[in-house]
Amino acid sequence: MNISEQVAFVTGANRGLGRQLAIELLSRGAKVYAGARNPDSVDIPGVTPVKLDITNPQEVSAAILAAKDVTLLINNAGTSTGASLLDGDLDKIHLEFNTHVFGTLSMVRSFAPIIAKNGGGSILNILSVLSWVSMGSEGAYTAAKAAEWGMTNALRLNLYPQKVRVASLHVGFMDTDMTAGIEAPKSNPADIAKLAINGLESDSFEIIADNVSRTVQSGLAGGVAAIYPQLT
Repeated sequence: MNISEQVAFVTGANRGLGRQLAIELLSRGAKVYAGARNPDSVDIPGVTPVKLDITNPQEVSAAILAAKDVTLLINNAGTSTGASLLDGDLDKIHLEFNTHVFGTLSMVRSFAPIIAKNGGGSILNILSVLSWVSMGSEGAYTAAKAAEWGMTNALRLNLYPQKVRVASLHVGFMDTDMTAGIEAPKSNPADIAKLAINGLESDSFEIIADNVSRTVQSGLAGGVAAIYPQLT
């Protein structure tokens, strides 16, 4: 993929990783639509802000009309409620799944035909190391990201014959608003954005952004005993 020839749509582009992805794409010559619930919060010169809540079907439909030339969709919009699966607020658990699973799926179902009609392209789903492993807390987020990973794998197979490549990015903690209350080593989102776009340019299906993600991925073959030694 030659990024300079792409027309990209980035969801959740007003802050954090989404903002850095939009900036990185612009720096490589792409045309960029920046989706955000409040388009006035998008402060990146050169992008086209689009009002978008991916859980709102009417706004997703409006986004399609505003961006008919898209060849690259980056599903970055997300939420982290901190809800526990056992005793967390069910509305918060629904929000996690409505955003990461159903909202992302809505964007793919809406934009994949456009990308295919425009000659093919790519979709990048921003996942997490937590789609592979749980820390016990924030179970709703982990479960939703695991479901999004499974969905991503199915979409890879479904869309590849239509010349739409579906990639995923797995990354640990980044220094964003979402992780402000977490004390742990964090990646710079600008660095992760560069790595993600490099992965798209090299036509990677799975982009592993950091050592934490690589370590967890390598341990999956060991099963529960390898990933959760405290259970044995």
